[in-house]
Amino acid sequence: MSSRAVVRPSRIVRVAEGRNSEVPSAARAAARAVDLGALPEWDLSDLYSGIDAPDFQADLARAVTACAAFAEDYAGKVAELAAAPDASERLGAAVKIYEGIEDLLGRLMSFAGLVYSGDTTDEAREKFYGDTQERLTTASGHLLFFTLELNRVDDAVMDAAMSGGPLAHYRPWIKDLRREKPFQLDDRTEKLFLEKSVTGRAAWNRLFDGTIAALRFPVQGEQLTLEPTLNRLQDSDGAVRKEAATALSEVFRANLRTFTLITNTLAKDKEISDRWRGFQDVADARHLANRVEPEVVAALVEAVQTAYPRLSHRYYRLKARWFGVESLPYWDRNAPLPRVDQRTIPWTEARDMVLDAYGAFSPRMAAIARDFFDRRWIDAPTRPGKAPGAFAHPTVPSAHPYVLVNYQGKPRDVMTLAHELGHGVHQVLASPNGALMAPTPLTLAETASVFGEMLTFRRLLAAITDPQQRRAMLAAKVEDMINTVVRQIAFYSFERKVHLARGEGELTADQINALWMSVQAESLGPAIALDPSYEPFWAYIPHFIHSPFYVYAYAFGDCLVNSLYGVYAQAEDGFVDRYFALLSAGGSKPYGELLAPFGLDARDPAFWQIGLNMIEGIIVELEAMEG
Repeated sequence: MSSRAVVRPSRIVRVAEGRNSEVPSAARAAARAVDLGALPEWDLSDLYSGIDAPDFQADLARAVTACAAFAEDYAGKVAELAAAPDASERLGAAVKIYEGIEDLLGRLMSFAGLVYSGDTTDEAREKFYGDTQERLTTASGHLLFFTLELNRVDDAVMDAAMSGGPLAHYRPWIKDLRREKPFQLDDRTEKLFLEKSVTGRAAWNRLFDGTIAALRFPVQGEQLTLEPTLNRLQDSDGAVRKEAATALSEVFRANLRTFTLITNTLAKDKEISDRWRGFQDVADARHLANRVEPEVVAALVEAVQTAYPRLSHRYYRLKARWFGVESLPYWDRNAPLPRVDQRTIPWTEARDMVLDAYGAFSPRMAAIARDFFDRRWIDAPTRPGKAPGAFAHPTVPSAHPYVLVNYQGKPRDVMTLAHELGHGVHQVLASPNGALMAPTPLTLAETASVFGEMLTFRRLLAAITDPQQRRAMLAAKVEDMINTVVRQIAFYSFERKVHLARGEGELTADQINALWMSVQAESLGPAIALDPSYEPFWAYIPHFIHSPFYVYAYAFGDCLVNSLYGVYAQAEDGFVDRYFALLSAGGSKPYGELLAPFGLDARDPAFWQIGLNMIEGIIVELEAMEG
């Protein structure tokens, strides 16, 4: 298939409802600044000093030259190298050069992506990002032949070449690469797909990002961006929540023609690619990229959907009783509990909460996370135009990760910080594997992040003595788990419906709205009242645009971590060492092999019940607190 050169930042954007931040008015921002303290902004100079930096331009030129030189030296010669008596040395040297080029390409594109994320509405940044992406996509076209030719080498010949010597180091990457062999095309077609991506999928991604960043929502006399408006859905005042929901609905609906066109175009683009490559199911390409068997995902989806009544339906009935109503309007789904004070958590306190929780598990884990604070690897303030949600970007092994959050001092913001730092710790630990084997498949990509959240939650919960505060924290955790498991599987079901329906022709906005409402009603249950104003809320979810079918990785990770935490809670000797071994493996081992030391097997249908039962257990505890 295509070269693995990084042509856009592999960011994980968390904007599921209930995980958003606020960009207040100037007056309110001044008051909030006192509450939150000084918020850090990242220092990207470890990559490059600026978009006009001479070293960036020099590296860009070096990357273009290196790609062309690599093709000159090795194109059409891989099979010959693999069959040579000294195949391991010669082919191993070629892979090492290729890996170095990948690291350089990744460094350049990571910098451009992070700069762009800082303000997606700034024309200079957008041009810089687009120009960099275009040049690197063209340059990486020279590398396409290498992975394609590696996959054409006979299995026995390749196995012999990898049996020892320098090439043996890259055996996990090559074996992983060869999973794509049945779906790769000829060199010219692969190059066409790559070069056309700049004016295809990548361009539509940029249109989506720019459109979302430019939207303004009228709430409380202000014109707010998406983040603060979504954040108002957690306001303690029900009238504010309703006003925010109305603004979201009206603005999304006013822009549905654009969002519908983007969705139709990208779904068709994917269908074309899947058909040419020979994928049978709309999600097969994602499963392959995740290195997970389709039947494992199907088992997860079935387990979660079957659990809707005892999880989301049951919890929202309970929450409705707390509010004294039969059903909650959808804008109250993530509302704070009544009669429970909410306080603003300053940044330094949030930092200490997370580091203390990490340190109680492992001083080494806390030390790695502390670097993100001390070395300015975090961008925390909200700003107009800044990318919404939160993500951890691994950049490349020769550098270090960066974390973006939109911090506004809510308890959920602390959990998001813990989540993204978990990603960051994972990425730091995996980086010694090198540019080819550090990236982690999505089956395990959410492990450290969700585990970090769980550590932070458990530590904070243990310190609470007030019953009302404990109930509020347990409820917030259940809501996060529902958003992570139930909601993401519902999102996955929605995507499947959209892509399958698109195969029959273009979809109207009304058709997409209807698909959205059907999966929402099924997953949320009768205690959440949905009305037509909720129809266009599918439009702002970036995963649907940037990473089709990514969303089930959140549910996979949450259920997996619940099982892992259960093993940890039993105080098994050596857990921390085994956990660090799992994270340090990066993409060098399959997930089944990495879970085996913990006695866990995700291919066992019963596996998923462990995680789902943990969610149900907290709901049962909350029900018991009613009496």
